[in-house]
Amino acid sequence: MKVLVAGATGAVGRRLVPQLVERGHEVVGTTTRPEKFDLLHALGADAVHMDGLDAVEVQDVVAATKPDAIVHQMTALAAGRDLKHFDRVFALTNRLRTEGTRHLLAAATASGVDRFVVQSYCGGWNTRGATEDVPLADDAVPTQRESLAAIKELESLARGRGAVLRYGNLYGPGASEVFVELVRKRGIPVIGDGAGVSSWLHVDDAASAAVAAIERGARGIFNIVDDEPATVSEWLPALAAAVGARPPRRLPVWLARPLAGEAVVRMMTEGRGASNAKAKRELGWQPRWPSWRDGFVRGLGDREALAA
Repeated sequence: MKVLVAGATGAVGRRLVPQLVERGHEVVGTTTRPEKFDLLHALGADAVHMDGLDAVEVQDVVAATKPDAIVHQMTALAAGRDLKHFDRVFALTNRLRTEGTRHLLAAATASGVDRFVVQSYCGGWNTRGATEDVPLADDAVPTQRESLAAIKELESLARGRGAVLRYGNLYGPGASEVFVELVRKRGIPVIGDGAGVSSWLHVDDAASAAVAAIERGARGIFNIVDDEPATVSEWLPALAAAVGARPPRRLPVWLARPLAGEAVVRMMTEGRGASNAKAKRELGWQPRWPSWRDGFVRGLGDREALAA
């Protein structure tokens, strides 16, 4: 197929393009930065400029490229990633989740594209249950309300038109360097009892799930996570050990709230992991990195991931 990857130079996009090319698909990758064209060419894709927030440009790109499938991987995180101000960090990404999704779906309809895959997220507010049948929480903390609303709108727009991939917490090349550096500096503490459960996902597995969804013409919502949800008190010390850092500090909840913010406190103390059973069953997908235990040790960098 001919696949248009919107946001092809992001953490997932740059792992997705080579996988599509390897499987024989023709890939057109979009970016807002022309200086990234050489990267896309090196990955095996044709490159085109596209601003996902410009409805006319999106329509023109889709009409000109005539893809068989569209993959929405557009994100734009603010510098610094201070999760104390969660919605501020994700403000532009949230516009891409809402306006960008509407523009891509409208362009897909106009050009007769019936395969659509979009990136969602299950790690920040999955506090009620582990499967896709359980609705996302509706009681987000104030600093996450805009982000949760954007996720819900994205899923409402796309679920009847294609596959919504709810990624877990991403790690690996291009996805976790800032976080890993903070862990090395002991800048990420275990908050309270660290009983919140996280589900992790290597970027290569995020990409392979998108390939599976494209090739199967999948529709519906799918949790894309590894096989082993784990508490913060378990995975954070393991990550520190994997990157040669001292064990993480511990902070009581009352002190963490003003320092880290309520969103981080909730994730670390109340988060729920997610099940990947539906994705395995309906997409035929299997993670290459089934556990963060191995992934943190061998899958954080390009050299290690390629050699595994």
